[in-house]
This record gives sequence, C-alpha cells and structure tokens, in this order.
Amino acid sequence: MARLPLPEINDENRHFWQGGQEDKLNFLHCPQCAYFVHPPAPVCPKCYQRQLEVKAVSGRAVVASYTINHQQWLPGLDVPYLIAIVEIDDQPELRLTTNIVNCAMEKVYIGMPVTVVFEQREDVWLPLFEPVTGEAV
Repeated sequence: MARLPLPEINDENRHFWQGGQEDKLNFLHCPQCAYFVHPPAPVCPKCYQRQLEVKAVSGRAVVASYTINHQQWLPGLDVPYLIAIVEIDDQPELRLTTNIVNCAMEKVYIGMPVTVVFEQREDVWLPLFEPVTGEAV
C-alpha cells in the first residue's frame, strides 16, 4: 500500500499524534467547562478559557458516517478502502475522520460501536478504529 503523507508534529498537536505511544487518545480539554477541543486550538470555543489541558478519552466511539473509496488517489494505493467519521463517546459531536480496520467493509454500519487502535508510522501513532469485541467482523 502507498505511504500517505504523515502530519507535521508540533507543540500544538503532539499530544494527539503521539498519544498512541501510551495507548491514549488525547485531546485538548477545558477544565472550566469540561469541553474537549478538536482540532487543537488555543482557546476553548465554548467558554473562551485559554488554559487548556491534555486529557485522554475512553477511546470508544460509534460510526457516524462512512464511505467506501474506489478512487486510487496515489500510485500503489490499494482500493477500495473505508473512510469513516466516528463520534467519540465522551462528548457528543467530538468527531474524527479515520479508517475502520479489522472488519470486512460490508459489515460496517452507522451506529456501529468501535474502539481506537493505533498504528505507528515513524513518530506518529495514527488513531484507527475497530469493532468493539462481540460485533460482527
């Protein structure tokens, strides 16, 4: 499979892209209003607090939407592959665009419970999601 470009790691996003090293799905969190902020921002969009902290979520989510991509965007990129938007259980509307792995594409459905797994590529731990144990794979 073709190697997709990796995100550039900086002080603002290191917690997210390298949290998987410790098996943690990290987001910025506002201690004042308890809101998770993603993508990373310097200010909480709900209460405008500037002192945000890094906090791990449970890693559990549900598939909010998905598509199966058949376009080979890069030479050597295996198709088809599934792109999903998952909603993190810890906060309604906290969503990530990701891939569903360890599951046949035809078994994925909206509302499917999933959990995070990490794939390391160089100094980046990509958060991918797989069905919760007991779901059809």
